[in-house]
Amino acid sequence: MSDYDRIRVMWPDHLGLPRGKYLPARLAREGTNHCVTTFGLGYDRSMIPAPGAYLLEGLRDIHCHFEPDEVRPGWDDDRTGVVVGHLSLDDEPYAVAGRHALQCAVADWQALGHSPKVGIELEAYVLEPDGDGGWRPWRTPRSFVYGTGRLADPIGLMDDIMRTAHDCELPIESINAEFDESQFEMTLEYDDALKAADDAFLFRVLAREKALERGLDLTFLGKPFPGVAGSGVHVNFSLVDGSGANALADATSDDGLSALAKQCLAGLCAHHQGMTALCAPTVNAYRRLRPGELNGYWANWGYEHRCAANRIPDARGQGTRIENRLSDGAASIHTATATVLQAARLGVVAEATCPDPLTTDGFEEINTDVCTAPDLATALDHLEADTELIDAVGPELVANFVANKRAEWDRYRAAIDGEDDPDEITGWELSEYLMYH
Repeated sequence: MSDYDRIRVMWPDHLGLPRGKYLPARLAREGTNHCVTTFGLGYDRSMIPAPGAYLLEGLRDIHCHFEPDEVRPGWDDDRTGVVVGHLSLDDEPYAVAGRHALQCAVADWQALGHSPKVGIELEAYVLEPDGDGGWRPWRTPRSFVYGTGRLADPIGLMDDIMRTAHDCELPIESINAEFDESQFEMTLEYDDALKAADDAFLFRVLAREKALERGLDLTFLGKPFPGVAGSGVHVNFSLVDGSGANALADATSDDGLSALAKQCLAGLCAHHQGMTALCAPTVNAYRRLRPGELNGYWANWGYEHRCAANRIPDARGQGTRIENRLSDGAASIHTATATVLQAARLGVVAEATCPDPLTTDGFEEINTDVCTAPDLATALDHLEADTELIDAVGPELVANFVANKRAEWDRYRAAIDGEDDPDEITGWELSEYLMYH
């Protein structure tokens, strides 16, 4: 840490927001404290006695600490390092934290002899001021899907983001224009699961702050505007065995997938509804999760099929992976990744039978009638009913999450006075979420 004057220490909260502090480098090794009741805060700063938030027990402190070798160059300036911190309470890992849940998911897989590797794909819209105190999609009329250069990015914003990410040791695999005007896809390289989630967590902050420097903004919200494509977060994962081989691959099978891979897919399909709230944690997320769109609506899987919630890309051998397409950018990256890994692991533990793959078009013809919930409240019901998944992800985390999200749903229902149009994006949603995601 001697290269820096200060360290920007951040950690993901229950909403996926990057809480933290700037610490002088000379003091940073000791870590720092934060009020644990942060885990009872809503987006509107309302506070509830959520389990694990200690609102009615004195608003205690949690401690945030890190290892010095985890500090990397920051993007504030060349004298500020950045790091993702570990949270503890009473000298034990704080069980409500999504990052701890991911560490537990990795340990659970390692107990089975496998180490999870993860790659995160992010989608986002660039925004510009609308002249009336709000935001609208950035006007880039020459943009098209898979566009690059000035047609898609007239001012070089993505160039700036990509080069800054490289300088900050956040490994980018690719950046390109996505389907709709001002929408981009940003993919990070594969790595160990915790490092990959930390990288994606920091990258989202970096990307938004680079946009804000130019008077623009960047939103990862699932459906910020009607009539345009939603933005997802795709969690790609593979499993490495003790010999370094990809355990999802089997060259002797007809499709190149191992029995382990099929059990992972079975678990993801079986726990699809229980996973949904943790991976799509806002009212707005259910504007994106609709049938007939390229997202994780249906509890299914398919070979190279973008209409399936779980896609198996063509690569085989060491490149074999499962791509879960359920999450959106308002999810905590750590919690969503932990949820995907645990649902897959439950399929392996149960030696579950894999359903048949999706082979129809995925728009009009579907191979299952099991789908995501129509709204956040129903998704929370599904989560609470999936006791296996709760035990795997962490009962403390889920209890805190459900309490906070029930309160969020109640605020939404009060704001709209009971009138809910599933195709409408309300002013409440934009006010609640857009500035934060």
